[in-house]
Amino acid sequence: MTPEVEPGTLAVFSDIACPWAHIAVHRLHDHRKALGLVDRVALDHRAFPLEVVNRAGTSKPFLEVEIEALRDVQPTAGWQLWRGEPWTWPVTMLPALEAVQAAKAQGHQAAEALDLALREAFFGASRCISLRHVILQVAKSVPQVDVDRLRKDLDEGVARSSVMRDYESAGDVVRGSPHIFFADGTDAFNPGIESHWDGKPGKGTLIVDRDDEAVYDELLLRAAGSG
Repeated sequence: MTPEVEPGTLAVFSDIACPWAHIAVHRLHDHRKALGLVDRVALDHRAFPLEVVNRAGTSKPFLEVEIEALRDVQPTAGWQLWRGEPWTWPVTMLPALEAVQAAKAQGHQAAEALDLALREAFFGASRCISLRHVILQVAKSVPQVDVDRLRKDLDEGVARSSVMRDYESAGDVVRGSPHIFFADGTDAFNPGIESHWDGKPGKGTLIVDRDDEAVYDELLLRAAGSG
């Protein structure tokens, strides 16, 4: 069943540890601002926890191969290979996904800003966003977020069910991370990018065959037209 989406909104199913989604989210923010659509198009972040889908945590070696190939695709997103000790690698993204859902109760702008900040903390600053105190530290840097309210909601676990509802609602419709849905029921999976592996995925070389960033203008203008 196609996810329900409010007019003037893009529903973005993704995992925070997904580098493809890191590119997509940055492009949505950048192009929305450039088009003057910040007040006309909302990003409704829906959790698509890959660790639940794959029944395994995010593989550090696999992710680093992807980062090596993708950081030049969107250099302004901020990238670095993990600089912390190996034991500080985040074993789960569920707490971070939960925090974004909790922030959504404060409004889409709060959730959008926290989601972006958490992605940048992980990909650009090697921060272990599995940890409660790290999530709250990141939230303190986001003016749109009421950190005291977020702390309370995290401690009471009010948003974990939202994460799992998003996952359950994805069903067979969501192909992966990122997958964007419109109010009219249409969708775009990993917009503008096509790639393939030369060799075994995660072991060989990831090759980007096509990158059409202009598609993000089309997505945002289309969403604005539905509002």
